[in-house]
Amino acid sequence: MKILTQRQQSILDFIVAFSDDHSYPPTIREIQEGLSISSTSVVDYNLKVLEQRDHIRRNRNISRGIELANRPEQRRGVINIPIIGQIAAGEPIPVPGDLYGQEHPDAIELGGDVLGPNPRDLFALRVKGHSMVDALINDGDVVVLRAQQICENGDTVAVWLRDESETTLKRFYHEGEQVRLQPANVTMEPIYTRADNVEIQGKLITVVRPAVQ
Repeated sequence: MKILTQRQQSILDFIVAFSDDHSYPPTIREIQEGLSISSTSVVDYNLKVLEQRDHIRRNRNISRGIELANRPEQRRGVINIPIIGQIAAGEPIPVPGDLYGQEHPDAIELGGDVLGPNPRDLFALRVKGHSMVDALINDGDVVVLRAQQICENGDTVAVWLRDESETTLKRFYHEGEQVRLQPANVTMEPIYTRADNVEIQGKLITVVRPAVQ
């Protein structure tokens, strides 16, 4: 493995220490300020090097999307989040009935601090499909979402398509009278539909990859 520069090692050490102290990873801004680095672009460049050398993994669609590679999950301050079903990250597929208000014995555990003040608003879904792979969301991953019915353009959300009785995970863009549901896969086309056909179910908070057997 290639030797890291002093700055890259200091950034990696900061991520480890911050994660140990808070049970969640730092943002780029927190790394910049914590190490007195000149700009966030310098931090981003060095994070890319750390990612290329398999020290970290990153999800650029969330603010705390840095994950230390080959490191066990933090166990303190954990919260159980129910996995309530499956969501398509490719072509939309039918899902059974109402996703909410049911008992769900399957769950994941995550550090409470990173999940915000209202963990009871959170739910998780298993991903089926490959249309979000460029956002580091792969088939078999578990996505954690906050239940809400509004979002900003560019947010990754779970949406219910009323006419089709189907759900999907995509980036959301409201464009006049229609909505564009944009995959993060250059080989796939966006879904265009009427705005009144779309019901937002939740906004992406984080992604959990299954443990390698």
